[in-house]
Amino acid sequence: MDWLREIFVEQTFIQAILVLSIICAVGLMLAKVQVKGISLGVTFVFFTGILAGHFGVKVNPQMLLFAQNFGLVLFIYSLGVQVGPGFFSSFKQGGVKLNVLATSVLVAGSAMALLLVPLTGISLPDMMGLLCGAVTNTPMLGAGQQALLQMEPGNAAGANNMALACAVGYPMGVMGVMLCVMVLNAIFGKRRAGRHADDGPKNTFVSEYHVSNPAICGMSIRELMQHSTHKFVISRVWKDGKVSIPTSETVIDRGDHVLVISEPSDIEFIKTLFGEMDKKDWNKKDIDWNSIDSQLVSRHILVTKPNLDGVKLGSLRLRNNYGINITRINRAGIDLLASPGLRLQMGDKLTIVGETRAIDNVATILGNQEKQLNTPNLFAIFLGLAIGLVVGSIPLMIPGMSMPIKLGIAGGPIIVGILFGAFGPRFHLSIYTTRSANLMLRQLGLVIYLAGLGLGAGERFFETIFRTEGLIWLGVSFALAVVPVLLVGFIASKWLKTDYADNVGMLCGSMANPIALNYANTTTDSDEPAVAYATVYPFSIFLRVISIQLIILLFS
Repeated sequence: MDWLREIFVEQTFIQAILVLSIICAVGLMLAKVQVKGISLGVTFVFFTGILAGHFGVKVNPQMLLFAQNFGLVLFIYSLGVQVGPGFFSSFKQGGVKLNVLATSVLVAGSAMALLLVPLTGISLPDMMGLLCGAVTNTPMLGAGQQALLQMEPGNAAGANNMALACAVGYPMGVMGVMLCVMVLNAIFGKRRAGRHADDGPKNTFVSEYHVSNPAICGMSIRELMQHSTHKFVISRVWKDGKVSIPTSETVIDRGDHVLVISEPSDIEFIKTLFGEMDKKDWNKKDIDWNSIDSQLVSRHILVTKPNLDGVKLGSLRLRNNYGINITRINRAGIDLLASPGLRLQMGDKLTIVGETRAIDNVATILGNQEKQLNTPNLFAIFLGLAIGLVVGSIPLMIPGMSMPIKLGIAGGPIIVGILFGAFGPRFHLSIYTTRSANLMLRQLGLVIYLAGLGLGAGERFFETIFRTEGLIWLGVSFALAVVPVLLVGFIASKWLKTDYADNVGMLCGSMANPIALNYANTTTDSDEPAVAYATVYPFSIFLRVISIQLIILLFS
C-alpha cells in the first residue's frame, strides 16, 4: 500500500490535484447544509481548506500558488464578462443613486480600516485582510495579496497572514451584515414603496395613450422619432377601432390609440407627447398579447447568427420589410427597450409580434437555433484571459508615488472582462456563453481559489483565533462589517427616502454578500433586494478590487 501513501504524502502534481480536489468536494458537500434556510455556500470550501491545513496537509508551494492564482483569474474574468453587459447601464436612472450609496459603504469601510491601524496596532496588510473578510470579498483579497507581493516580492508570509485575517473576519462579515438587515427591517421595514412585487429586473414599461396632442397629429412615426430626444417603441396603433402593427410611415392622427413600450423614466415625457394615458395595466405577467388582434401572434426569437453580433437593430429594417414589431429584447434576464440603436448580441431573446409567416421569415434572418448557443466561444475566453493578464502587468505611474502600480491578476482580468462583455459585440467579438456555462467557469475558478487560499492559511488559523490577537481581529472585523452598513443604510432610509427593499439589496451588493441577500429576500415579498443587489454589484466588485491595491501601495 506504499503507492497509496505516496500519492497523498509526496508533493507531486498528482498529490496537489488530489488534495485540492478532495478539499473542493468536501467543501461543496458541506455547502448543501443549511441552518434555517441559510448556508455559507462555496465558502465552506475555504473553511475545509483551513481545516486541512490545520491538520498538517501540505502540497508543493509553487503548485499551490499556480492553482490558486489560475482559479482567481478564471473566476474574476468570467465575473467581468457576466456583469459587463449591465455594467454601464447600471448608472442610468435610479442606479446612479444606488451606486453612489454603495460607493459610500466602501469609502466608509476603507477609511475606518485605515483609522483602526494606529488605534489597534494591527499592521496594514492584516487590517486589509480583516476588511476583505468583513466584506466577504475573496477577489479583493487576491488583489490585495498581489499588491503586497508587488511591493515586497519575498513577503509570502505577509500574503498568507492576509488570508488568515480574511478567514477570521469572514464569519463576522456574514453575521454582521445579516444583523444590519434585521435592524433596518425593524426600523424601516414597514415603509415600503407601493411597487408591484412582480416587477422584476425590467427596463421597460408598457402603456396605452389616447392621442390628443395637435402638435404630432399628421406626423409619421419616422418624423415623430426624429424630433424626439427620448427612445420608445410604438407597438400597436388603433385607428377607427382597427388595430395594426405600425411601420415608420404610419401617420398618427387625433383620436388614435397607441401602445407604447418605453423606459419607466420616460413615462411623463410620453404622456406630454401623446396625451391621456389609459388606465389599463399592460405590465401584468398574464397579459394575453395575442388577444389584441387574433390575426397576430407573439413569439420569442433568439439571435444565434454570429454575423449579427454587434449589429444595430435598426439597420436590419425588420419592421418595414416584414410588417412585424419587436416589443422588447431580453438579455441575461433583463428586458431592454428595442430601440433602433441597440446593438444585438448572441443569445438575445426578441419578443416579436406579427403574422405567423412574417415572424418565421424574421426567425430565419436572426437564426433562432438554440443549439448554436450551446457551444461556448473558448477563443474569446482565452483571448480575454491573456489580454487581462497583460493589462494587469502594465506599470502605471501615479504622481507622488515612488513606484508604479499595477492592476495585477485581479484588476486586469476584471476590467478586460467588463469591456469584452459590454463592447465585444460592437467589434463582432462573440463573447457569448450560456448562463450555466459562465456560472460553471466562475464556480470552478472560485472553488479552486478558495481551496488553495484556505490550505495556505489553515496552519495557523486556530492558533490565532484563540489568542488575544484573534479576539481583537474578530471584534475589528465585526465592526468593519456593521458600522459602515448601518451608517449608510440609516442615512439612505432616513434622509434620502430610499425604499427598504432597495436599501438592503444595495447594502448586500456593496458588501458582496449573497448570504445576507438570501436573508434580506425573506424580509420582503418582492424581488427588489435582488434587483438592487445586481445594480450595484458590478461597480462595487470593481471598486473593491482596485481600492485595496491603491490603499496598500499608498499607505504601506
